[in-house]
Amino acid sequence: MTENKVILGSEEWFSFPELDIPAIKARIDSGAKTSALHAINIAPFQKDGENWVKFDVKPIQNDLKTVIHCQAQLVDKRIVKSSSGFREQRFVIRTTLDIGSGNWPIEMTLTNRDSMGFRMLLGREAMSGRVLVDPEQKYVLKNNPTDKLKEIYKNAPEAQNGLRIALLASNPELYSNKRIMEAGTIRGHEMEFLNIKECYMKLDAKLPEIHYRGGKILHRFDAIIPRIRPSVTFYGCALTRQFEALKVFSLNSSKAIAQSRDKLYSLQLLLNQGIDIPTTGFANSPLDTDDLIKMVGGSPLIVKLLEGTQGKGVVLAETKKAAESVINAFKSVNANILVQEFIKEANGKDIRCFVIDGKVVAAIQREALPGEFRANVHLGGKASVIKVTDEEKRIAIKAAKAMELKVAGVDIIRSAKGPLLLEVNSSPGLEGIEGATNKDIAGKMIKAIEKNLKFKLTKQPTE
Repeated sequence: MTENKVILGSEEWFSFPELDIPAIKARIDSGAKTSALHAINIAPFQKDGENWVKFDVKPIQNDLKTVIHCQAQLVDKRIVKSSSGFREQRFVIRTTLDIGSGNWPIEMTLTNRDSMGFRMLLGREAMSGRVLVDPEQKYVLKNNPTDKLKEIYKNAPEAQNGLRIALLASNPELYSNKRIMEAGTIRGHEMEFLNIKECYMKLDAKLPEIHYRGGKILHRFDAIIPRIRPSVTFYGCALTRQFEALKVFSLNSSKAIAQSRDKLYSLQLLLNQGIDIPTTGFANSPLDTDDLIKMVGGSPLIVKLLEGTQGKGVVLAETKKAAESVINAFKSVNANILVQEFIKEANGKDIRCFVIDGKVVAAIQREALPGEFRANVHLGGKASVIKVTDEEKRIAIKAAKAMELKVAGVDIIRSAKGPLLLEVNSSPGLEGIEGATNKDIAGKMIKAIEKNLKFKLTKQPTE
């Protein structure tokens, strides 16, 4: 039966009355199962106990000023494979499609289609039983409003000139990463999560590029937020350098991240700035073990692998014999180590100062749980709010500046000789410090990007 079916061409104009979208051009694609709508600033929320999603649509190709603020009930989240082979998780909404002579409910996924030629794609699920497609024709519905778009959208608000920000990390489900994506969206920016391992680079003097798995070219980002796992430091920093070569602002630079990850070099940089640290020794030969132990005040002492991070590769040697055994064992496998004095009076506690753009925005005290080993290094435990001294603030700010980090977690330990700096982290976690202080640290990170890219914002997001 074909007499009751609507004939569509390969391109048509539709409207969505429930979304307040009066006209949007769509590609009719019977090869695609799912329909898709261009959407940015996508944010789920609860309404009357149900799951909804709000999002912005810029309905006119190459027009960044016209924006429609939409919201719809959320019906699903699905993994969708694009025509380029790229897989992503998308929100799915149900709304009414209006073709002028009739209407019916359809499901659509929300995704950024900036790189596509059409703001909407109509897939076969939305057409099944209702539509026939004549691929040789366009605008069969005779409602092509191309010349009237300005008039149609004259009452639509202008888009806030937000930024395109990429979060460069490994796990989109990590609390810190989810909070940063949420904070950027709330402040009106277009956020995109990029998995470090799924990016690859083209090194070329005239046309350098960064590609994403499936061949998608990554371009037109205003800023990136690198949150690089220690295990992918080398590749993550190389990728950050490539973005910097493309003139993309990086909240923490590749140079700053690399030097903060080099434990020995970072300590030397800090000492050059007059920042006190626990007395630390470094040697190449096991023949110097005895003097190395004396150098840091004898046992008990801490042995740290240079490549170790966040408590891994850290050993407390309580006696001189134990210290010799541990040091020589590491040296026998050519592992580079630091030997450091043990600050007994710290009693298993340290302080994390969160520094953003030269200011300490929050601070917590972290305390080892009963039976937990904490040796001049953070291993987790209980977090609580603490009032840091002016001297501790000064050390934290100075340390972040020495590392050239705009965002840093600076770990400080209180000793009998005053506050000592333990470590500077270039990808500090947010869960503990936001949970303890109830401060919007993720939002402050986004504001730091806005501050550094004021020239790209014609209208700042409201506080």
